[in-house]
Amino acid sequence: MGLMFTNEITAQKFTKLDASPMDAASYPSSYKEANKMVKIIYSRPQLKGRTVAELAPNDKVWRTGANEAAEITFYKDVTFGGEAVKAGTYTLFTIPGDGEWTVILSTAKNVWGSYFYKKSEDVVRVKGTVSKSEDSIEAFSIAFDGTDSDVNMYLGFGNTVVTVPIKG
Repeated sequence: MGLMFTNEITAQKFTKLDASPMDAASYPSSYKEANKMVKIIYSRPQLKGRTVAELAPNDKVWRTGANEAAEITFYKDVTFGGEAVKAGTYTLFTIPGDGEWTVILSTAKNVWGSYFYKKSEDVVRVKGTVSKSEDSIEAFSIAFDGTDSDVNMYLGFGNTVVTVPIKG
């Protein structure tokens, strides 16, 4: 009886790194903490000499990132910007403005950009508090910070930081 082994080598072509790579943020942020309140998946456009308004125009619905619209998952019922929201996954849209940003949770799923945004799919619309960052944030970023069940979600781009409180 003989054994036969074969080695098959195939060439696999992988795509290059996307210009706006996908990222995720969660709260609590520690990988050691399994009991998450919230997680968001989004892509990170970069300014590259452009203004925030060129990538996220004022008074127009924005996908809140690049490529696919950002998706946010709440693992339990929360209060988002003062509005009750059931546990689940939502698409996060924003409407940038000089003094305030409108932050929208939508029932739309698997959405590319904001081209097919429908107001009828809104779950809540809240106002995000806008502040200025001392340092310019080159790549759009989302972060969470807080204590226990009182959390803030921060959206940062250029010198703009938008804050939305979340209680869970």
